[in-house]
Amino acid sequence: MKTNRLLMGAAAVVGVLSAGAVTASVLQDAPRDARPVQSDPIGDILRKTPAQAPTVVPTETAPSGAPAPKSPVAVTPPPAIIIAEDEAVEKVADEVVAAPVEKAIEQPATPARRQRRKFAVIQAIDKTTAESMKFEVEVGGRPVRFNQNLIFNVRACEVSTPDELTEDSIAYVDVSVQPRGSAQGAEPRQIFRGWMFASSPAVSGLQNVNYDAWVVGCKN
Repeated sequence: MKTNRLLMGAAAVVGVLSAGAVTASVLQDAPRDARPVQSDPIGDILRKTPAQAPTVVPTETAPSGAPAPKSPVAVTPPPAIIIAEDEAVEKVADEVVAAPVEKAIEQPATPARRQRRKFAVIQAIDKTTAESMKFEVEVGGRPVRFNQNLIFNVRACEVSTPDELTEDSIAYVDVSVQPRGSAQGAEPRQIFRGWMFASSPAVSGLQNVNYDAWVVGCKN
């Protein structure tokens, strides 16, 4: 009996709970009653304040002026101003105008011949031993040996004429290599032949692996 009562009580409790849950769900989905909005004092004041009239911006009236002419008006230019020149200024101007124009330097019809000299002055340097020497070689005369190896022969040596732009000394030189004490009959090996200019030794001089040589001047 007790068991039946307990079962019946539990069933009743379950039924009550189920009914409560259904009721709560129905109440939650039902529309909510309207509630009045809380008072807004600032909004009430603004709504009660009368609207102000719009500010009127003052308009600026256009300045009064003379109407434009119907026909173009001729403009008379001002008279030219003449500046009186001083007598000294006029005199200097006349002298400048009357000054004779310098004539260009006249070149002679036939250029002057270069003067030949008997000896050429040669500067040579041995790059291995740093030995340097300045010596003379007679034009068409006996060859000159430098540092036991180089042999110099000079065929001509001239100096520039006064009408030339650059003062210079020019020599025609023949340079050969023949070590001293070599076997008899060994031909010297030529390493340079041509004109040497004293004004441009780096361009026209001898430039060898072991030696450098150039002409310094010509003399009698």
